[in-house]
Amino acid sequence: MLKQLGRLERTRNIVILGFAVLMAVSLIFFYAPGRSAGSIDPSRNTETIAKVGSNTISVADLTRERQKFAQYGPQLMAQFGNRAVLDRLISQYVLLAEADRLGLSASNAEVSDKIRADYKDATGKFDIEKYKKSVSERYGDVETFEKEQRAILSTQKLRAFLAASVNVSEEEIEDEYRRRNDSFDVSYISLTTDKLASKLAPSDEEMRSYFESHKNDFRFEEPQKKIRYLFVNTEKAASKLQISDADLKAEYDHLDPKFKEAGFKIQQILLKVVHKDLDPQVEQKAKDLIAKLRSPEGKADEAAFAESARGHSEDPATARNNGYLLAPFKKNPNKINGLYDRVADMQPGDMSDIPVRYGGNWYILRRGDSVPKTFAEAKPELLVSLRNRRGYGVAFQLAQKMLSRLKETKDAQKVAQEFAAEANMTPAEMVRETAYIKAGDDVPNVGVNQQFESALTPLNNANDVGEVTGIKDGFSIPMLLDKKEPRIPEFDEVKAKLGDTLKQQRAKEQIEQKAKDIIAGLTGPGDIKAAGEREGFDSGLEEGYRRESTLGKAGASEVLDDAIYKLKEGEFTKTPIKVDDKWVILGLVKRQSANMAAFGGERDRIKETMLRDRQTQVFSDFITAAEERMKREGKITIYEKVLARLEAAEPSAQPLPGGLNFPNFPAK
Repeated sequence: MLKQLGRLERTRNIVILGFAVLMAVSLIFFYAPGRSAGSIDPSRNTETIAKVGSNTISVADLTRERQKFAQYGPQLMAQFGNRAVLDRLISQYVLLAEADRLGLSASNAEVSDKIRADYKDATGKFDIEKYKKSVSERYGDVETFEKEQRAILSTQKLRAFLAASVNVSEEEIEDEYRRRNDSFDVSYISLTTDKLASKLAPSDEEMRSYFESHKNDFRFEEPQKKIRYLFVNTEKAASKLQISDADLKAEYDHLDPKFKEAGFKIQQILLKVVHKDLDPQVEQKAKDLIAKLRSPEGKADEAAFAESARGHSEDPATARNNGYLLAPFKKNPNKINGLYDRVADMQPGDMSDIPVRYGGNWYILRRGDSVPKTFAEAKPELLVSLRNRRGYGVAFQLAQKMLSRLKETKDAQKVAQEFAAEANMTPAEMVRETAYIKAGDDVPNVGVNQQFESALTPLNNANDVGEVTGIKDGFSIPMLLDKKEPRIPEFDEVKAKLGDTLKQQRAKEQIEQKAKDIIAGLTGPGDIKAAGEREGFDSGLEEGYRRESTLGKAGASEVLDDAIYKLKEGEFTKTPIKVDDKWVILGLVKRQSANMAAFGGERDRIKETMLRDRQTQVFSDFITAAEERMKREGKITIYEKVLARLEAAEPSAQPLPGGLNFPNFPAK
C-alpha cells in the first residue's frame, strides 16, 4: 500500500510539473511583446501606450477615445489615426497634471455634488442604485465615469482660473468696433507666379542646359503609344435621322406624368423694405397677413390670397394678376432660384408658414396647381432627346461596322472613305492621330479619359486595333502605330514641359522682387491699378471694402485686413504682402470711419467675443507650453513599439471625399 501511494505521489508531481510548464508556455504565447497590441481586443488591452506624469494611458483608453468618433461611420473613424487621438489624450492628461499642480483638481465633494445634480429624478432625489445601473450601461463602469467627471470639473476650474487673468480694455473694444465697421476704397495688385511665368521665355540653350542636368526628372516611367483612331461624331451621324410626329407623339404619351408638366403656378405677396429701420414693421405686417390667410393645415384659399395680393402686394405685375407669377415656375437643378425653389416642396394650396426674406424684402408664397405641358410645347424638347438617343445608337452601330473593316484592312484612311457619307463627315474629320501618349495624359479632343486609356492597354504591336470607345462628342476606334518603352526622352519630346518648368521656377524666384520693383515706381495709391494692368497682373479698385470681405482677385485674408486698417489715406504698402501663393500691393484711396453713434449697442457683444477669443488663446498657449515643459523634463513618454503594433493591426484608412469638415477632429 505504501509503495502504491508513493507511485501515486510521484505521478501527482509529474502532472503538476507538466501543468506548470503548459501554463508557462501559454503565458509566453499570449503575452509575448510582439503580440500584445495586435492580438488582444484593443478595447480590453491594458498595455500602457503612454505615460504623462504619474498617469498612464492604455491601449483600451486610446480605443475608447477613438470610439467617440464612431458616430461618423467606420471610414471616417479610420481617418482619426491612433497618433492624433493619442496626442489629444496626452494633452488632456497634461491639463489634469497642471490643474493638480495649481491646486485646482476637483475634490471628492465637488464630484459628488455634480453627479447628484446631474442624476436626480423628477422629485429631486438621488437614487444611487439607479445611478450605478445607468452609468454602467452607458460607460462600462462607475469608476471610469467618475474619473471623467473629475477631469471635466478640473478642466473647468483651470479654464476659469486662466480666464480670470484675461481682460480687454475700452480702447481695444472701440478699436475692434472700428475695424469691423470702417470701410475703405482700396487699390490693389495681385501678383501670381502663373501671370509672371506667362511672360518669361527661356531660350533653347537654357532649356537644353537644364535638361542635361535634370534628365531623370523627365524620365518616362511607363510605355508611350502613338495612336491613329477613327472618329464618329454622334450629332453628325444622327442628323440624317428622320423622326416623325408619330414617333414624337408616342414618346410624349409614354412620358412620366411629372415630365408632362410645364411647371406650377405661384401666388405671391411682396412687401418692400424701403429703409432698414422699417424692416421689423414690414416683417410683422407679413406675419399678420399669414396669420389671417393660412389655415391650421397650412393651406390658403386661392381667392382670399388673390384679394390680399391685390390690396397689399407691392409688385404691380403680379398684384394685377391676383398675385400669380406671369409664367409657371419649374425647379431647375442646374440653376438655383433662392426664392421660388422652396415652393416645389409644397403641395397645391400650401402657403409659407413664415415670411420669406429675399433681396432685402419680405415675401409670402402660395403654391397653385400644376400646369400641363401640351404635346406642341413638349415637341422641341422631345425631338432633341429622341434624336440624341437614337443618334447614339446609330453612331455606335456605325462605329462597330467600321471596327470590323479596320481589323480587316488595318487602313484607317480607307475605312474613313468607305463610311464618310454614312457618318455625314469627311474622311479628314474621321481620321485622327495622337502624339506619343501614356495613361493620365490630356489628349487633344479626348481629354484625360480612362475608357480610352483602357482601350489602348492591350495594344502592344503595330496595327493592333482596340474596341469602340466613347470619347468627347462621339466614338473612337484606336489603332496602334508605334510604342516606346520607358526611357529618358529626347529633348524635343519634352521641350514644352521643360519650358513650363523653367518658367515656373524662375517666376517663383522673381515674383517678390517684381512686386518690389512695381512699388518702387509708385507715387501714390492712384497709380496702383494702372501699374498692375501695365505689368499684366490682376489689379483693381475695391470701393467700400470692409473687414472679412473679398478684395477682388487678391482674395480674403486677415493679413490683408490688418494691412489695410493700418494704412492712412494716400498711403500704400512699402513692401509686398505674401498671401497664400500671391504677393499683394495695397493702396488706401479713401477711409470712411465707422458710425460711432451705434457703438454703444455693439460694445457688450464685441467685448464678449474678444474675451472669449482671448481666453481660448490663453488656454491653448498655456497647455502647449505645459506640454513642452513636461516633455523636456521627461514626464511624457510614448511607447512607440506599442503604438506601431496597434497601427499595424488596423486596415489602411480609405481617403475621404473632398471638402468635408467635421467637429472635434483630433488635432494638435
